[in-house]
Amino acid sequence: MSKERYIEAKQKWAEKQKARGVTARAEPSGDRLPPGQKLTTGFPVLDLGVQPDIPPEQWSLKLDGLVAQPTSLSWGQFHALPQVDDVSDFHCVTTWSKYDCRWGGVAFTTLYELVQPAPEAQFVYFTSFDGYSTNVPLTACLDDDVLVATSFDGAPVSREHGGPARVIIPKLYAWKGAKFVSGITFLAEDKLGFWEVRGYSNTADPWTEDRYA
Repeated sequence: MSKERYIEAKQKWAEKQKARGVTARAEPSGDRLPPGQKLTTGFPVLDLGVQPDIPPEQWSLKLDGLVAQPTSLSWGQFHALPQVDDVSDFHCVTTWSKYDCRWGGVAFTTLYELVQPAPEAQFVYFTSFDGYSTNVPLTACLDDDVLVATSFDGAPVSREHGGPARVIIPKLYAWKGAKFVSGITFLAEDKLGFWEVRGYSNTADPWTEDRYA
């Protein structure tokens, strides 16, 4: 399926769900499996129909916006930062969830401390090598399980799953975790990302089933 046809299909799916009256719940669920989700042991692949091939020696991560120390990290510089491992659950808006995903990489808080965002920075805008983008409140990014991951289950993150590096934000639907990440920009005002301008929720909370705007 071409990128354009894939995007059109996803938009129509979101519109269909909204027409059915699928709206956010008033109270969050306390279950491990969020409402409306089905557990899988596999790992389905969803992207924009483009899987850029980025050799590590050509990869870089730009950190800019309202920061005291804007920087661009090479693959080597990124891996010279403190590395962490984290096990978390993964929830896709298309109603599947996968438990106990083991990711490795650099904690978002490490990148935050590196660039020193200004007090007025309240939002984070992620961009990717495939043209993707998404937006997340800074407070949600500062949880200790948020990271830029370069490994999954002890092996490098594969190209089909967003390698060489992707963002993991376990407490939100997975579209908020940009694959093929290339940039992290700190903003004072919110800026909607790729799916957010196409009818998907801006908050993306799985436990209130907040899928669509």
